[in-house]
Amino acid sequence: MKQRLINQMKLELDSHSINEGFARAVLSAFAAQLDPTVEELTDIKTAVSEAVTNCIVHAYPDHCGRIYIWAGIYDGGLVRIRVRDRGCGIADIAQARQPLFTTLGEERAGLGFAVMESFMDRVKVRSAPADGGAAASGTTITLEKQIRGRAAGGTADAR
Repeated sequence: MKQRLINQMKLELDSHSINEGFARAVLSAFAAQLDPTVEELTDIKTAVSEAVTNCIVHAYPDHCGRIYIWAGIYDGGLVRIRVRDRGCGIADIAQARQPLFTTLGEERAGLGFAVMESFMDRVKVRSAPADGGAAASGTTITLEKQIRGRAAGGTADAR
């Protein structure tokens, strides 16, 4: 059964590191309408931080680019978040999702995708590496979390 979209938001920002905290705060404020537990809210904030940081560090390694974030709340308490860039893309998604893999040497831990997967119910990654031509490049990370909310055993009703 297809879930019905109840509310949505968009955010577009520059890939400056200071904007990671801003994106995290905006998404947690948006998800708060579902009355999530502190743990659920922390999970969303952590995963969004990792996704946005990936854009900042990997998508635009030599310049400032744009980060596009969309979030939707669906009936039944599902939160879906898309973090997209138009950066260099990921050549090998399976390899990039392996814990400890990084293209940036010792200064990065290579745990971004592992962290996102541990805090969210579902993580989907699509990417088109830059090919030097006119083809579009970039990466989209889709994060999903089922919010059960603070009500024991129930879901909060989004209004």
